[in-house]
Amino acid sequence: MSTDQATPAPSNVGALAGLRVLDLSRVLAGPWASQTLGDLGAEVIKVERPGVGDDTRLWGPPFLKDALGEASHESAYYLCANRNKRSIAVDLTQSAGQDLIRRLAQGSDVLIENFKVGGLRAYGLDAEALCALNPRLVYCSITGFGQTGPYAARAGYDFLMQGMGGLMSVTGRPEGEPGAGPLKVGVALTDILTGLYASTAVLAALRARDQTGRGQHIDLALLDVQVACLANQGMNYLYSGQLPQRMGNAHPNTVPYQDFPTADGDMILAIGNDSQFARFCTEAGHPEWAQDPRYASNSARLAHRATLIPMLRQCTVMRSTADWVARLEAAGVPCGPINNMAQVFADPQLQSRGVITHLPHPVAGADIPLVASPIRLSDTPVQYRHAPPTLGQHTRAVLAERLGLGEAELDQLTQQGVLA
Repeated sequence: MSTDQATPAPSNVGALAGLRVLDLSRVLAGPWASQTLGDLGAEVIKVERPGVGDDTRLWGPPFLKDALGEASHESAYYLCANRNKRSIAVDLTQSAGQDLIRRLAQGSDVLIENFKVGGLRAYGLDAEALCALNPRLVYCSITGFGQTGPYAARAGYDFLMQGMGGLMSVTGRPEGEPGAGPLKVGVALTDILTGLYASTAVLAALRARDQTGRGQHIDLALLDVQVACLANQGMNYLYSGQLPQRMGNAHPNTVPYQDFPTADGDMILAIGNDSQFARFCTEAGHPEWAQDPRYASNSARLAHRATLIPMLRQCTVMRSTADWVARLEAAGVPCGPINNMAQVFADPQLQSRGVITHLPHPVAGADIPLVASPIRLSDTPVQYRHAPPTLGQHTRAVLAERLGLGEAELDQLTQQGVLA
């Protein structure tokens, strides 16, 4: 009898099915974390302010167009981080609203919030209070500077963290070049990285809960995350004592690893070892460069960057980007074009990977495009269950399901302005 076993079919249940997440966060870092958990199967309830909602709902244009082609109040920014959630609109400033959140927290596994330090204590919704009600609760707080330290009370935003955390000091054109000066990254990278760290921390705390039966408080700071993600640049400074400098698109530790002009645009060379450099030199028609002691090793190329890069630029400009990419890919030399957004979403590799997914949205009256999760699980794949919700779209349904509220009670809370 054969011992081979057939590969099981993928499950229809998400990896985190049954996990209940109460999301009191807004803007990007917290919603990115809860969206990741939702993609993996968790039930996510997004708590928003009546009449206002998540700040990013109005961060446009562009806005989602309704069935008549008119701009709605759902911004593209909001749509990027809020799928697989249900929205309830609850006024936390009213005692009845606070009571609803406490009751929801008692039946939740995870709570994510990004209020200022102490901001929820006035409502009795801080970690100490809610973890006392539900000792199994994993309570994740995301702030600019953390729960402790001299800056703890300050508000924190991604742009500030890119500056304060050192990222902008190594991003931008070198001193002396036209356009020199510190630059932020083109997306709110610190927020996104914090969201990813938050989802990882939540999963770690849930694993610990499996062993101890206890939840815990997670204290995540945007500034801490930004410094942690300096990676080799931070370590270069700690080990050398020398301040890393802005280098444009060049790399501080390997050469050539940057953009180069072509006959019709630009391309990227990402050469990571000496054999790749030798193969590039052969394709470029200059095999002697790889034998030159000034360029034969990466350390030598680093020392002689100033003479090597101009020679390479004079060479690369003689062929088109497509020609270079075809030649160098065939030779095993890492390279690629610098795509704009239209080229990104038209790229055959990304299309084959399903980089865009579609979900029906009530405002649009049709399916809307969303950028898919990059997570690929063979047995419990990501599922796309809900488009990003409209403000308060599920208030009555969620409170009826989770708390057993009847129509009369829901009507009364709505009349009092607690719900919307």
